[in-house]
Amino acid sequence: MKRLIKDASIQTKLICTHLLLILIPTILIVSLFYSSIYDLIVNDSIRQSFALSKQSASALEARLDAISTVSTAIQNNTFIRQLCTDSISDDAKEELAHNNAFLNDLYTQLDSDMDGTFITSIHIYTDHVPDELYENWLLQDFFLPESNSHGTYWNGIMNSSTDTGLYCPSFYLSHKEINEYGDLAYVERLYPSSKAYAVSPSYLAVYFSSDELTRILKQDTVTENISYIINERQAVVASSDPVLTGAYIMDYDTVRGISASKDGFTTRNVLGQDVYAASFNLEDTDWYMVSVIPSNVVLQRGQRIIKQFSFIYLFTLFIAFLISLSLARSITLRLSAINTKMREARSEPPVRIPDPDSHDEIGELTDSYNYMADQQNLLVKRQQETAEELRTSEIRALQAQINPHFLYNTMDMINWLSQSGERGEVTRAIQALSSFYKLTLSRKDPIADIRSEIEHVKLYVELQNMRFEEKIELMIDIPDDMMSYKLPKLTLQPIVENSILHGILEKESREGTIVIGGWTEEEDAIILISDDGVGMDRETLDSVLSGDDKKTTGTNIAVSNTHRRLQILFGDAYGLTFRSAQGTGTEVEIRIPSHYPETDTLS
Repeated sequence: MKRLIKDASIQTKLICTHLLLILIPTILIVSLFYSSIYDLIVNDSIRQSFALSKQSASALEARLDAISTVSTAIQNNTFIRQLCTDSISDDAKEELAHNNAFLNDLYTQLDSDMDGTFITSIHIYTDHVPDELYENWLLQDFFLPESNSHGTYWNGIMNSSTDTGLYCPSFYLSHKEINEYGDLAYVERLYPSSKAYAVSPSYLAVYFSSDELTRILKQDTVTENISYIINERQAVVASSDPVLTGAYIMDYDTVRGISASKDGFTTRNVLGQDVYAASFNLEDTDWYMVSVIPSNVVLQRGQRIIKQFSFIYLFTLFIAFLISLSLARSITLRLSAINTKMREARSEPPVRIPDPDSHDEIGELTDSYNYMADQQNLLVKRQQETAEELRTSEIRALQAQINPHFLYNTMDMINWLSQSGERGEVTRAIQALSSFYKLTLSRKDPIADIRSEIEHVKLYVELQNMRFEEKIELMIDIPDDMMSYKLPKLTLQPIVENSILHGILEKESREGTIVIGGWTEEEDAIILISDDGVGMDRETLDSVLSGDDKKTTGTNIAVSNTHRRLQILFGDAYGLTFRSAQGTGTEVEIRIPSHYPETDTLS
């Protein structure tokens, strides 16, 4: 064992030491945490849920208090009380019904009380007002006959009890009320002040929406509570989750008993399941807000917090391990890096090591190695730049030799056409010549695609046909997917020019066909240019590619230069291949890579 420890690397020794210093305290802390803190987390979670539920109950009371305030303000309106009772004569009521100031004030009050989202509508059901108030254009249907409330559950309750006010859930209301006014309501008896069968009653109904109550209840469910509002007739007024509410509904007496407890959540058994429950009486109503948390949810929440804490601790532990590993490797890695780079330098140019951020012994060794690598790479770079400059100069010199000497003949043709009065042909020739030289002389990019080279050839053949009475036919048969392949500019035109001048035009008929086709072979692209001209013998064929024959014409020089350019750019496996025999025509095969290599040789 001692021997094994001695022979271990420095990095292994440092890592093992750090791990022992981290793991031993970790095991002790985790054991203590899980055994003593778990219950505190659960209890704290329940306290937080109770505080949130209490806050939601206060928010509900505030919203219901707004309804009570609106109801009180309308009841305190002297004119409304006079209209809805028998306290003044019918003549006085008629006069009041035509009082525009009263009607405008009442409209303003109602308009300010109804916000359209919570308080949605306000109505008075009474038989004591003049008939014209039922159809008043300003108040709309604020006043309604008392008979309109017949058949509603709330009307039956008000007529059979001494209650003066009633908060109504949805099923207390008629379909018309729910659809047109609101799905909840607060109804208060205006007249008489108590139940009296001999007098037609008047009721004030403030309708409001359950959406706001549902929104508040859902705020209470961020801790996975199920919250709902229940009234004394066991009706659910609103809930955060209608589906789960049915599973955790409790009877009204139980809810009242829970509300009497001020200790927060109490444990209850609902349908065989243990739950934590709390209820809050909404002041001045028979409504209770109930908040229920299944016990398994609380336990899961505590376990989740434990897991989160454990994850954070393990993550911190992992970071600490990485730091210790980094400290250990800061020594060994730097030495290994220098050793590796020095081994690689035996067979390839040396590569710099990142400059050290510390200047200990290893840092100074790194600086010395980098100095040696920089000096050697500088020498190699200078050699490469010299070779590249020589290569670029040779390519540009070869490009400069491609001289469009047919310009003179074309200008003579344009002069002849002009003298002959062929204005249309003159225009056509000048446009074709302009486009041809625009492509030829452009130095923006020395590399072109096959599509632009084909366009260049078409312009050249068009100009030649204008000189030689349309006797040259050009046929293109290159697949569309090859048209975007790259090659040096002026690759195709010198070959087509050679086919015309030394092939077709030397025939007795001075007419013929040039076909340009293309295909791919593995990683190469092949372009074949064939003509049905007079052809060449072997000696002439060899001189065209070599360019050594002193009798070789300008077009042959251009072809030879094209071949040399392709070989300089792509290598000896690429370039031109001629196949020809006298009297049968000539074929020129151009071989290029299907993907042009990234290079700035011609830039």
